[in-house]
Amino acid sequence: MRTAAGIGLRSPHLAEVMQARPATGFLEIHAENYLAGSPARQAVERLRGDYPVSLHAVGLSLGAVDGLDEFHLARVAALEACLAPALVSDHLAWSTAGGRYFNDLLPLPYTEEALDVVVGNIQRLQDRLRRQVLIENPSCYLAFAHSTLSEPEFLGELVRRSGCGLLLDVNNIAVTAHNLRLDPQAWLAHLPAEAIGEYHLAGHAVNDADGEPLLIDDHGSRVSDEVWSLFGAVLERYGPRPTLIEWDTDIPALAVLLEEAGCADAMLAQRQGADAHAA
Repeated sequence: MRTAAGIGLRSPHLAEVMQARPATGFLEIHAENYLAGSPARQAVERLRGDYPVSLHAVGLSLGAVDGLDEFHLARVAALEACLAPALVSDHLAWSTAGGRYFNDLLPLPYTEEALDVVVGNIQRLQDRLRRQVLIENPSCYLAFAHSTLSEPEFLGELVRRSGCGLLLDVNNIAVTAHNLRLDPQAWLAHLPAEAIGEYHLAGHAVNDADGEPLLIDDHGSRVSDEVWSLFGAVLERYGPRPTLIEWDTDIPALAVLLEEAGCADAMLAQRQGADAHAA
């Protein structure tokens, strides 16, 4: 997939995208929205002929100690085989226990025990799909006292032990760094650059927590100035990658998403030009 900015395809925009075929670098599809046969699934299959697709799962629960749910894995694998996406990704999180699904992506302690679990689940997923999968860094609101690894160290070990790639969510870095009082530049310094296959950009909300601002990763607004600035630092450090604009709550007109993607495209092009000049 070429290095460009794309948008997340959400149901309110599906008919407009089908009709207008707007110019954008790629479309991200949430896997769990298209597992069953439906008119929406048929529409996505037709769009696959006009756009590169990134398949982003939210329910594989890669951190679950029970392992991957075989039925869910089989359905995701069938969708992947149908769409032949350029990229496949899911989250460093868990959302199942004892056969029950929770309506959230829950955090993991960064320990050797948790690392063994996630590595095993990623290897099973990649073996089933016969391809590399990108793992997205989460947004964090607390830190586990008994974690023995930092988040970048944990991600680096996932890459080394499983062969997975990374989906670097820049908004999640900003959210995590603010909430846990971390330096985002220091956070970035310890990632395996060659493993990064995609970037995500999104908006966040600012809530009050006993008089202190708490950032919430709600994907409900434009990308903040802080995140655009951090994205510039990411591009300078790691170089351009396919970049997605995410928007999942208070979804605006399609033109707003395309405008945000245009801003990302401009930054990608500027970095590519600078890199070409330096070479």
